[in-house]
Amino acid sequence: MPKKSVKALVKREILVWARESAGFNLDEVERSSALSKVRDWESGNAKPTINQLRLLAKKYKRPLAVFYLQERPTDFQVISDFRRLPETDSQRVSPALHLQIRAAQERREIALDLLAEMGEDIPQIPLSASLNDDPEEVGARVRSLLRVTEADQYSWRSNREAFNAWRAHIELLGVLVFQMDNVPTGEASGFALSEMQLPTIAVNRKDVLSRRTFSLLHEFAHLLMAASGISEFYIDVERSAEAQQIEVWCNAVAAAALIPAKMFMGADIVKDHDRATETWSDIEISELAHAFNMSKVSIVRRLLTLQLTSRGFYQFKEEQYAEEYADYLIRKKAEDSKKEFGGKNMTNEAMSLLGRNFVRMVIEPYRDQKITLSEASSYLNLKTRHISNVEKALMRPTIS
Repeated sequence: MPKKSVKALVKREILVWARESAGFNLDEVERSSALSKVRDWESGNAKPTINQLRLLAKKYKRPLAVFYLQERPTDFQVISDFRRLPETDSQRVSPALHLQIRAAQERREIALDLLAEMGEDIPQIPLSASLNDDPEEVGARVRSLLRVTEADQYSWRSNREAFNAWRAHIELLGVLVFQMDNVPTGEASGFALSEMQLPTIAVNRKDVLSRRTFSLLHEFAHLLMAASGISEFYIDVERSAEAQQIEVWCNAVAAAALIPAKMFMGADIVKDHDRATETWSDIEISELAHAFNMSKVSIVRRLLTLQLTSRGFYQFKEEQYAEEYADYLIRKKAEDSKKEFGGKNMTNEAMSLLGRNFVRMVIEPYRDQKITLSEASSYLNLKTRHISNVEKALMRPTIS
């Protein structure tokens, strides 16, 4: 006589919470034949077996013990979605993005615990702003707060060096800066978790570095106005009036910080341009993008803000650059698929994805024997053999 499968004594509301908080809809879960009865489990008409519950835990990336909670957990703060209007299912928050947000929230909680264990003071950003503030003035204040000079910016020789430098200056304020992986660039360019202590930013590592730099400052502007949320790179898309106002303002602050008006107007290319024409050549725009280590679309936005071109020209170029970027992503995907498999440098991966701030907050308690080697490797998502290399990496520039 076949042995009966043991049923898992879990509550249906916990099953619903686990799925929704992981970003899955019922159809996506039921595509797996082993999980085809999830509707019955969530309605209370049936119970999953323990083996089926293990499959759910693996799909939702949750510990098995979570499903045995007696009450629906109070999630971390809900963050707003500042992307385009959700006309299609593709605009919902995917399971991959849900996982990135949840991971960032959990890392922040870990960091707070570790700092408390070390007796460290947790700084707060000494600057706040609102939509009523002039974004040009706020951008100047941001730049002053970050202590980035013109000489600093002109010394950065590449987009990588510029991104790493801006990231490092923001991290020095006590902000956690992560990079997302496995999230398509078309879904989100970044998100911000606005908190009094250890506010958190994540940018999409699938974006090119110049776009990541802009997203980094855009999300920093979200922190200043205490507006947690998910963003995308392009502004001229359909979204709610409130979201549009916030995103335009954050973009303007980011541009003012990254490309100060005085610095931009003083560039030889701008001074030499014929002011009688509103059009700018691709060579001019490319050279300005190179000079400031910014994307070309960020440059034409700045030209529009400073009344050096027309909205019509800006919209034309934005559409052009969006098409070029889409073509680039297709080519890059094809190129990546042809690359031979090669092992990743896990130390560099940790520094790139987690940032120096978080890595330092884990390594210092480990050095002081406040946490074990196993705990440190768990927090950094690395095998124990890599920890010594991470310690050494803290002495070197960041890798992106």
